Amino acid sequence: MTMLQAGVTKSGSSVEGVVWHILGQTYVPKSVCESSLSWHATFPPGTFVPPHIHTTQEEFIYMLEGRFDLLLDGKEVVAEAGDLICLPRNVPHGIFNKTQQPVKCLFWVSPTAKLWDLFTRIDGVGDPAEVVRLAASHEVEFLP
Repeated sequence: MTMLQAGVTKSGSSVEGVVWHILGQTYVPKSVCESSLSWHATFPPGTFVPPHIHTTQEEFIYMLEGRFDLLLDGKEVVAEAGDLICLPRNVPHGIFNKTQQPVKCLFWVSPTAKLWDLFTRIDGVGDPAEVVRLAASHEVEFLP
């Protein structure tokens, strides 16, 4: 992993030209170094990330457009454009777009840990069970 480089990641571009397609969502990495990974995400209507925990990372989501329904530590909450979602490590969370509009947001985690490798491995994987299996070996644990 490289050190964070100063600069601007232009709109429409990504780190190394990478774009991940994960469970119907599109993730465009904007920065990566040992201490942090950020990505722009688009969640089409009806897409979601099932409840899970990050065992080695803090996760944040800044809402740009749309609405998420979240399951956060056993509670149902809503986040809309302009809101910041804070997800401490080991706190269970699920992310759902239950609307008819896409959600656009900026995610970041600290530290990066194994998340870049996980997203690379699950890019284009259509079987949710395989995503869950691979996630477990990359410090993300999906919950029953």
